[in-house]
Amino acid sequence: MLPGLLIQRLSKLPKGLKTRFAPSPTGYLHLGHVASAIYVWGLARLAKAEVILRIEDHDQARSRKPYESSILADLEWLGFHADQGVRSEAPSAFRQSDHFERYASALASLPHIYHCQCSRKDIQDRDPNAMASGELRYDGYCRALSAGPNVRLPVPDRQVAFEDLILGEQIQAPSEQCGDLLLKDRDGFWTYNFAVCVDDVADDIGLIIRGQDILSATGRQILLREKLGGRSEMIYVHHPLIYASKDHKLSKRDHSTSIAQWREGGLSAQEIIGKAAYQVGLIDREKQVSATEVEALFL
Repeated sequence: MLPGLLIQRLSKLPKGLKTRFAPSPTGYLHLGHVASAIYVWGLARLAKAEVILRIEDHDQARSRKPYESSILADLEWLGFHADQGVRSEAPSAFRQSDHFERYASALASLPHIYHCQCSRKDIQDRDPNAMASGELRYDGYCRALSAGPNVRLPVPDRQVAFEDLILGEQIQAPSEQCGDLLLKDRDGFWTYNFAVCVDDVADDIGLIIRGQDILSATGRQILLREKLGGRSEMIYVHHPLIYASKDHKLSKRDHSTSIAQWREGGLSAQEIIGKAAYQVGLIDREKQVSATEVEALFL
């Protein structure tokens, strides 16, 4: 159960906000995605917000069309229907690979970007403590050189504060966490942080509901959206995750059981949604829950 204060605040948000459910087609939909869908559709309904289904296939090295087709089919079967978004293999404004020119235009609008030649190994060789924050921190080595295939944005040395409706006030220092932000990698692919911020600005997203594994990226995305001219006011909800084992979330890379496999095993959509709701801690026992009922899990 979520605190009554959260429900009150959701109900008082401006009507017509947009949020998004944004899977990456680098694997099949699994129970962790269903838990996230429960939060996105459930809280969006309480906030009277629209849900956009975005396909985040910026990583063209790992994205596959069969995964995308399976994701769309699974969401349809589960009953999670978006107000806008990708519905088929036809071109869509909400599929990242269909508008790479949007990112090129956004990149051209950013001041002070620079090219970088450093590999992950280069960064770690220069600074053995580059992973001290838990992720690789770039030291700005190429700021003065501006040479190489990577493209980066200088990150200012300041703290970023924001409020999460579940976790409360958060304060992050992106310059200490990740350093200068990678926007385009050496293979020519747009990075997650850049693509998602450009899309959130273009799609006028005002309510971000996503897993707590993305919490640490929020401060840097706030700074990037400022540069892109995005909304100054954003509402954040970072929800709990389903863990395969202690401190290890369910992952496509670990070959977690897919929704298609659960389905082939005879489970109904309602049983799968109920299983996800139970494992993410929204109910105290497994029971059948339909996609049209998920907002009731938060009341």
